[in-house]
Amino acid sequence: MPDLLKRFETITLEIWAKHGIRQAGFWTTEIGDNNHDLYYLLEWESLAEREERWTAFHADPEWISKRAETEKDGPILTHLSNLILKPTSFSSVK
Repeated sequence: MPDLLKRFETITLEIWAKHGIRQAGFWTTEIGDNNHDLYYLLEWESLAEREERWTAFHADPEWISKRAETEKDGPILTHLSNLILKPTSFSSVK
């Protein structure tokens, strides 16, 4: 987890900003079954925007290079789950 958090803080967020990817927050588990999970929310205007920006990010040579550098001793991510959430009509966050 420390290596993953460091990569987000020192590499990923800067590259996301370059591609216009907006984060709404990051969380780790303080109390619960597993404190090795990282959760984050990204803000998209549309699914088309998500597709365009996410695809550009994953193809970015800087990201590919720096990701490989951070994983030279092996992967730092063991599992990834991706969800598209839709706010309810009564959600304070839209």
